[in-house]
Amino acid sequence: MTTETIWQEFLHIVRAEAGSRVVDTWFKAVRMVQLDRTTRVVYLEAPNAFVRQWITTHYVDLVKAGLKRLLNESDLSIIFTDQQGERAQKEMVTSHFQPAKLLRDQLGGTSSASVASTAVVPRSPRQRSVLVAHYRFDSFVVGPSNALAFSAAQAAAENIGRLYNPLFIYGVSGLGKTHLLHAIGNFVRENHKRISVLYQPADRFVQDFVASIRMNKVLEFEARYRDLDVLLVDDIQFISKKEQTQEAFFRIFNMLHQAGKQIVFSCDSMPCDIIGLAERVRSRLEGGLIADIQMPTLETKIAILHKKAEASNYVLDDDVSYYIASCECSSIRELEGMLIRVVANASLSKQPVSVGLARKVLAQTQEQKKESVGLSGIARSVGRHFSYTVKDLRSERRNKDIAHARHVAMFLMKKLTDSSLREIGSFFDRKDHTTVLSAIEKVERLSKKNRAFSKELKIIEHEFRKSLHGNP
Repeated sequence: MTTETIWQEFLHIVRAEAGSRVVDTWFKAVRMVQLDRTTRVVYLEAPNAFVRQWITTHYVDLVKAGLKRLLNESDLSIIFTDQQGERAQKEMVTSHFQPAKLLRDQLGGTSSASVASTAVVPRSPRQRSVLVAHYRFDSFVVGPSNALAFSAAQAAAENIGRLYNPLFIYGVSGLGKTHLLHAIGNFVRENHKRISVLYQPADRFVQDFVASIRMNKVLEFEARYRDLDVLLVDDIQFISKKEQTQEAFFRIFNMLHQAGKQIVFSCDSMPCDIIGLAERVRSRLEGGLIADIQMPTLETKIAILHKKAEASNYVLDDDVSYYIASCECSSIRELEGMLIRVVANASLSKQPVSVGLARKVLAQTQEQKKESVGLSGIARSVGRHFSYTVKDLRSERRNKDIAHARHVAMFLMKKLTDSSLREIGSFFDRKDHTTVLSAIEKVERLSKKNRAFSKELKIIEHEFRKSLHGNP
């Protein structure tokens, strides 16, 4: 198996054991660069020291256990590097850097002097503006599920600051939001040499802002955004519940928007469904066009598979692409991952890529996998069924009817996603995950005793699955 294939399989393990949010937040940007079987050392590359240190501090046991299982090794050492090639210390050696404390401080209410002394030094946005070259408009497969978002992104790129400003693109993870943000950036840079573009993941925005507090350079931090012409912010939900960060973001947004600069956001839910967001920030996010991306149709999935195969210089038979596209998957990223596993297995076993091989390679994954879907999407489906909004379900209201709907949502989230109890509880702003466990047990008991309710649960689940494929 290639290192890329091993790492993708490892990510499936992490999703099952720790939840999708852990993967998307901390492991998505990490890659496996080398495996030394002789010394039993795995080399991983982290995008920066912050991510490297966080994984080293909080997830090293998970990393070692998962890789030992995949590689059939009784013992392994993990060594991290960053993208500048700097070798990190082995996983069990810790420093005085305290990521958890750093993140607590950026919420507000604590002195900036208490921030860990080795916090990341803020850099100019221009230094962080790295665009993925192959994320372009012509490499994006358009279908009914994403046509509005694609058209809006293209129009925004061609009419900077004049159309759809701001542009807000939302959908569950892995459907192409980041691709569109990079496509906008690449288009603008290629066609307008003097226009400055910044692609900025929201978690990096938070990190840089925290560092600016520590160094007493908040004004300088905000000033760095003044000369931007296009700001692309990925996963804007990461600024929720962070009061000081939201204040800085609000000022930066107003500064750019009033100057006619283009602003584009991506998010995993609609602005109205982001809990812990200041109302004035929410109103800014809702001030332009809001476009969603849903799960692609079968035909679009097939087109995506062929596009991916062509990019990798191999031919994919129609029957194979049809079989893979017909398998259950929760995102385009997962769909492409299935194709990679099939092709990699064919290459290693020196067999042709066939339906039989695809069935064999994907069978175990399909049997064991829980469909990884967005918590917001389930909440919206449950809310529609019971005539509540997502905001209602996430509120503190505890009357019998809304509590029942909330319990149903929690039950379906656990059944249909690989989210942990803690992640589901966090979605509803409940600090104790035992609340979620209790809700799930109540729904299970009721469904066993009440046949009508059991049938209602199936109807809600069916309605949700239809909405995933654009058939509400």
